[in-house]
Amino acid sequence: MDKISKTLSRRVTDDKICLYHEGDCVQNAIKYLSNSCIDLLITDPPYGINGHELHKHYNRDESFVIDGYVEIPEEEYEAFSLNWIREAKRVLRPGGSMYIVSGWTHLRHVLNAIEQSDLDVVNHIIWKYNFGVYTRNKYVTSHYHILYLVKSGAPPTFNMFSRFSPSQKTAENRSLLYADVEDVWIIDREYKNGQIRHKNELPKELLIKMIQYSSDEGDVIADFFAGSFSTAKIAKGLNRSSVSFEISQEACDYQVQQVKAIEWGELLDTVRKGEDDRPKNQYQPWSEAEFDQLAIRFGELRNEGLTKRGAIDRLCGDWGRGYFSILNALKKRGL
Repeated sequence: MDKISKTLSRRVTDDKICLYHEGDCVQNAIKYLSNSCIDLLITDPPYGINGHELHKHYNRDESFVIDGYVEIPEEEYEAFSLNWIREAKRVLRPGGSMYIVSGWTHLRHVLNAIEQSDLDVVNHIIWKYNFGVYTRNKYVTSHYHILYLVKSGAPPTFNMFSRFSPSQKTAENRSLLYADVEDVWIIDREYKNGQIRHKNELPKELLIKMIQYSSDEGDVIADFFAGSFSTAKIAKGLNRSSVSFEISQEACDYQVQQVKAIEWGELLDTVRKGEDDRPKNQYQPWSEAEFDQLAIRFGELRNEGLTKRGAIDRLCGDWGRGYFSILNALKKRGL
């Protein structure tokens, strides 16, 4: 991982890059990033809730936590959000995507900044994590908000089949792909007892999911609040370039060395992979002759002893169509 020293332009090189700079993200972006040079931006900004003191309330052992966490005063959060989100929009390419992880306390300021920056909110994802803090007089908070945004001007990258194929099912015959693209994500936080860590780290599985769906190998991924540099670590492991800004010198000094130790693409063989295996004739119109042929073949399969479900499953493969397409076609023939 190298310290960025000159302005990064769109596709300035075909080589993979892994760059960082300590300091304020807005100032660094203005200085080092040209317009429309980033494909995907993933970031987890400070929440403006005295995060540097939360361990006192949650009884956390902070002895292994890296010093230097910088919180944003509550009265400054609205302007802070608008400044960095506007700059993020500038550096995103047309069709580029952004994921913002946020708590609910200042979510209104984040949403207002997004609206003023003219970014499109595609999904409002709920990340449900484990072990919310126990309370006596209110409900336990055990989720964060993830805002999935797109900059207009070109189609966004969304690799629908990058993690699961349409044909993959659970033991209960439910679609794994459908479950994975729902807007409630249940992903456990990672606890690193006795290990040096950042105060707030996004789990590896969460980042892998975002990066697989919203980028391709060789794309440039940015993180304006790098913290643990988890985005850069996962990006490098998945063969994506990265640009990271972090205001804490202590975090940079430790985490940059961790990123350097990662091999390019080392995670590619460990992550989920899917493919587009949809039936070849899906969405194609039926002819009357095909309806008749299907009905005849269905009757033959039933006479052979197959259940209705078994016969339809066989016809799906033979006809290159989905289950409900076959079922509805049979209904047209009264079967």
